[in-house]
Amino acid sequence: MSARLKLTLSYAGIVVVSGVLLLAAVALYLLRYVPDTVDFFPNRTDLTKAFVPSAVIVMIVLFALGLAGGWILAGRMLAPLERIGRAAHLAAQGSLSHRVALEGPRDEFRDLADVFDSMLEQLEAHVSEQQRFAANASHELRTPLAISQAMLEVARNDPERDVDALITRLEVVNSRAIDLTEALLMLSRADRRSFTREIVDLSLLAEEAVEALLPVADRRGIAVEVGGAAAPVLGSSTLLQQLVTNLVLNAIVHNLPTGGAVAVRTHAMPDAVALVVENTGKPVPAHRVATLTEPFQRGAERTRSEDHPGLGLGLAIAERITQAHGGNLVLTPRTEGGLIVTVWLPHPYPAPLG
Repeated sequence: MSARLKLTLSYAGIVVVSGVLLLAAVALYLLRYVPDTVDFFPNRTDLTKAFVPSAVIVMIVLFALGLAGGWILAGRMLAPLERIGRAAHLAAQGSLSHRVALEGPRDEFRDLADVFDSMLEQLEAHVSEQQRFAANASHELRTPLAISQAMLEVARNDPERDVDALITRLEVVNSRAIDLTEALLMLSRADRRSFTREIVDLSLLAEEAVEALLPVADRRGIAVEVGGAAAPVLGSSTLLQQLVTNLVLNAIVHNLPTGGAVAVRTHAMPDAVALVVENTGKPVPAHRVATLTEPFQRGAERTRSEDHPGLGLGLAIAERITQAHGGNLVLTPRTEGGLIVTVWLPHPYPAPLG
């Protein structure tokens, strides 16, 4: 039986039971005061014979009214569920843009519809993001392959080709394709959250990342400063190292042509730790800040290094790693130009409340 039919029968049953109890009370407490003697008219037997058929008719009428009223009330009560069901059916067919948009006062059905709409909205955004990511990834992976094919065709038609130069150029293109593939794998691993967790100090990872990237900073004339308090977090040492490295490298590459600066600091709060990477550079428009963490968004208005074109995945990977560790990545443009990236992660030993 459908839920509506079950509710209808339940309403009708309640009405009938209520009627039976009412009639039984009348029969029990009223008829017992009527003497059952032959010299009294009407007597109890006569009243019983007159009462029972009428009671049966009343019960039939009550049952019919219970069915009709229960059917109408159940339909009104279950109408929101029917709308949610239709939306779920459309979503199952691939239409994620439909919303329940339930009106009326807030109750359990309204809360359920709002939660369902919120889920559809997040699912639609996630699917759209995945579609854009797949299209961009296909384009990015196709580029080095197309370049390699073009160089091979040119070399095949050139009898005086320089084999060493061709190999060198192919090696550069192939290295870029490998870097892009590894970045995509890193992004996928962060999304799956399939990694072993251990206590890691972000301040030590920051020092290691700065030390490893100092040659890149020196070539560009970027001054890098690192400092701060110990910042223990619970997570993957490999992924967190990639997170810090991506942020520091991003701050160095997207900086002023010369004379720029990068500051890396760590902070420890009672219930959270923070990694702050601040860099100078050209002003970043506020409307572009929200798009910088999307895959393959390189920020066309930000200066990039000639020897490090980037893959457009640095901040995207950093955000996914942060989310995989239960944290939040915040981008804030500096008034004088540049960007402040703050990573908030939960403290492994939060201070007790009170």
